Amino acid sequence: MKYIVLGLGHFGKSLAIHLTELGHEVIAADKKLTIVEQLKDKITHTVCMDTTDKESVSSLPVKDSDAVIVAIGEDEGASMLTTALLKQLGVKRIIGRVVSELQKTVLEAMQIDEYIMPEEEAAERLAMRLDNVDIIDSFKVSDKYSIIETRVPPKYLGMTLKDANLTNKYKVIVLTTVKSYDKQVKGKTIQYKEASGIAVSDTKLDEDDLLVLFGELSDIKRLIEKGE
Repeated sequence: MKYIVLGLGHFGKSLAIHLTELGHEVIAADKKLTIVEQLKDKITHTVCMDTTDKESVSSLPVKDSDAVIVAIGEDEGASMLTTALLKQLGVKRIIGRVVSELQKTVLEAMQIDEYIMPEEEAAERLAMRLDNVDIIDSFKVSDKYSIIETRVPPKYLGMTLKDANLTNKYKVIVLTTVKSYDKQVKGKTIQYKEASGIAVSDTKLDEDDLLVLFGELSDIKRLIEKGE
């Protein structure tokens, strides 16, 4: 898949490198030439440009990308101008970085529904979600093991965990299942999640449930891919 990361501060750099390591094509841009030069061997493509300049941004394949991530953090004005420019150019998926409540409010007003907080861990977790659309959230427990939140593969809907036999088939442990539902609060739709407790053999896998899995990332990906 193809991603564009605009802004190569701590967060943007971490995200672009993680996505490149996951095998995606990444175009990363920053206005500081020294940063661009430092990262040229770690990211697929690096470009020095002013992301608030329409002509410069238009030269990037923004409409052909799977997502454009605005990772600018230090300059909120530049971040919002860049986001507005991407909206104007008709980019199909924009993910914004949020560093203040005001910025979050402005992004919501611009109908940017995806935004992230600027921790390095968030960069790695976002890279994981972009790498596989079925992964809702994740975090590393160690270099080898991760905990992943993912949708129930269609193949296993209606089954119990005993019938699905995921541990023996894929070497992963189901920690719990999560019910996800939308609720109207003050005219806005907010998504709520409720864990069902520690999973047991007769836990049933229903439509719209989420699985919280523990295991090696390669085994969890195998479950997601083969369970479709």
